[in-house]
Amino acid sequence: MDFLIDLFYQIGMTSFRQLQYLIAVADRKNFRLAASSLHVSQPTLSLQLQKLEEQLDVRLIERSVHPVCLTPIGHEIVARARKLLLDLNELEACAKRSTGELVGTISLGVSPTLGPYLLPGIVGVLKQEMPSLHLYIREGIPQEQMFDLRSGALDMILTPVTSIGSDLHIEHLFDEDLHLVAPPEHPFAARSGLRRSDLGGADTLGIDPRYPFHQQTREICSELGLNLLGNYEGTSLDSLSQMCASGLGLAILPDLYLRSEVGGKNIIVPLAIQDWKSRRSVAAIWRANSVYGHHYAQVAMIIKREAQLMLNAKAQG
Repeated sequence: MDFLIDLFYQIGMTSFRQLQYLIAVADRKNFRLAASSLHVSQPTLSLQLQKLEEQLDVRLIERSVHPVCLTPIGHEIVARARKLLLDLNELEACAKRSTGELVGTISLGVSPTLGPYLLPGIVGVLKQEMPSLHLYIREGIPQEQMFDLRSGALDMILTPVTSIGSDLHIEHLFDEDLHLVAPPEHPFAARSGLRRSDLGGADTLGIDPRYPFHQQTREICSELGLNLLGNYEGTSLDSLSQMCASGLGLAILPDLYLRSEVGGKNIIVPLAIQDWKSRRSVAAIWRANSVYGHHYAQVAMIIKREAQLMLNAKAQG
């Protein structure tokens, strides 16, 4: 333990940026991906980590293995560095809380399978009800954004519900129906009384496997006997909608997306399947015990309320 205390005394003399570099490599297990996530070149990241090792006189990273992994002391330092950097962020946040309201900018991560159709109707409401708040919105892969949330690079994320650790708070926002869709000229589109048994073997498009929505699509395809195509994977809901409209295959899309401005109403149609229904859950996630936690809860409640209004509008329509 004395050895670690001595190391952290030395780290106190180093750049916090170097610790961020080390944490990024620990999370991504790849120098190129870590450098990209920090918006620096790979040589810059490698050089700074070498300097950190030289200053501490310990080996932190095993560079001869793939994927990259940390040495035992590297793991220990990363665990403590995470807490150190988060404590620093929280200290800065405490200093800004004197007004009692959330002032400044929230870094909000959002999945491309969610943000483009959910946020346009909500940003204006947030601006009206929380005028001192600004949103820096970053789309990205949910799993990667979890890393950024834990490191403090993001304050909050909106994502389809996934498993998380005890260090994060999850706030359920809403559930939305999922629909199997087809182009208007597809034989299924004109069928009344369509049932699950009618769908067996139909080609169906999926999204990039890095998104939680891919796993849910795979489960639905297995449930309905659909053939999930591996050669044509969308990178967004828009690309799924457009590929479906072109005739490549059926697609599974969320309800609010289909009713949004970008939902492709004129090029695809939801299929009315009598004996099938599926939903997905959407949540807001932030660091547990954050000094801004109650403010993030306010933002989440506004999003939850507005999303519910959109869902109720459909029910009344």
